[in-house]
Amino acid sequence: MAILFVLLALTVLAVMAGANWYLWRRLFRDTTRAAGWVRRGGAVLIAGGWALAVSALVAERTGAPFWLQRVLAWPGFLWLALSIYLLLAVLAGEAVRPLLRRWLERRAPADVPVARPVDARHEETETVPSSARPGARPAPPEGPQETGPTPQETQDTGSTLLAAPSRRLFVSRVVGGAAAVAAVGTVGYGTYGVLRGPRVKRVTVPLARLPRAAHGYRIAVVSDIHLSPVLGRGFAQKVVDTINGTQPDLIAVVGDLVDGSVKDLGPAAAPLAQLTARHGSYFVTGNHEYFSGAEQWVEEVRRLGLLPLENARTELPWFDLAGVNDIAGESEGQGPDFTRALGGRDTARACVLLAHQPVQIHDAVEHGVDLQLSGHTHGGQLWPGSLLAAAANPTVAGLERYGDTQLYVSRGAGAWGPPTRVGAPSDITVIELASKQA
Repeated sequence: MAILFVLLALTVLAVMAGANWYLWRRLFRDTTRAAGWVRRGGAVLIAGGWALAVSALVAERTGAPFWLQRVLAWPGFLWLALSIYLLLAVLAGEAVRPLLRRWLERRAPADVPVARPVDARHEETETVPSSARPGARPAPPEGPQETGPTPQETQDTGSTLLAAPSRRLFVSRVVGGAAAVAAVGTVGYGTYGVLRGPRVKRVTVPLARLPRAAHGYRIAVVSDIHLSPVLGRGFAQKVVDTINGTQPDLIAVVGDLVDGSVKDLGPAAAPLAQLTARHGSYFVTGNHEYFSGAEQWVEEVRRLGLLPLENARTELPWFDLAGVNDIAGESEGQGPDFTRALGGRDTARACVLLAHQPVQIHDAVEHGVDLQLSGHTHGGQLWPGSLLAAAANPTVAGLERYGDTQLYVSRGAGAWGPPTRVGAPSDITVIELASKQA
């Protein structure tokens, strides 16, 4: 087992090293004439970015001083996102390169500048007369001849694009520059979307056993807030204000509230005390709570006025509300216990279950749950991460039915690692329950 782990780790390192060398080559080596400060600077940028990223991850997991976590988090986590989209953009550029070269060849005049290397470090441009090419027609006789294009006309045809720098260098610079702009723009917009705060999404869910009196009952579902050295008190306040603005009957916080200890992030979570709903606010743990001290956080959210459902159930006026611990709690003897949460209840009543991970739906089906509310997936967070999320979860985002049980998965309000989302906008969902008797 240990040998397999070492081989896997070496494979991952080799792939990452190859990908970063490829990035450096396309963005820095291929876009410069010779070794110099640009190439060296590119190597420092890529290596330094990964050093910051790894340091940020290690600092968060080991509980390093909070000021150090904050210093490392922004540049380190943003580099993670930027490196993904730089690689994707450069790969996409491979399809553009031959098309751009072909276009330049068609626009080139008869006498085409050709790059001829002088030595290992330099290259110069040499013009090859058309008469000197193999198979070319002889030069016309001396004397009055029809004049060719003027220098200005030649420039208009695009020959200056080919003369200096060479065609290959020009293509590399255009493609590399476009890839960099696309990656920076994508990450910048995705980061703005997270910092702006989640948008409200409204979904109607009919429940067969819901009485007519509960028709239109609203549950505000928020998951994966991920308070951290990056997303702090100001972000928590935006989330709280957005939830309260929906005027829900009940608030469900379905895990991954924090990435850090109560000591470091307790002040950031303080705005949760302002949550207001007719039937209260409820909380279940996510996997990240077990990385951050789950017991302490359960007590903290209770102090802030939320009611933790640790494998427990409460009877509301028109339906049962239950909650189970996250699967990650099994390592601490605090895993999900569906029998404890759902056993012995009146099965004539509708039941809504809070469970952080969508994979818990199969247990919910077995116990006759009407609706499970989950998060965890972030909708993939960074495209094409949705493909990986789909491979690991029965539902990545939205509402789906499993037998007589419905599952709703929120994309979450915050972000883990990079404070960036691409193709998976953050949300707070208002679930409006509908009675089939209404």
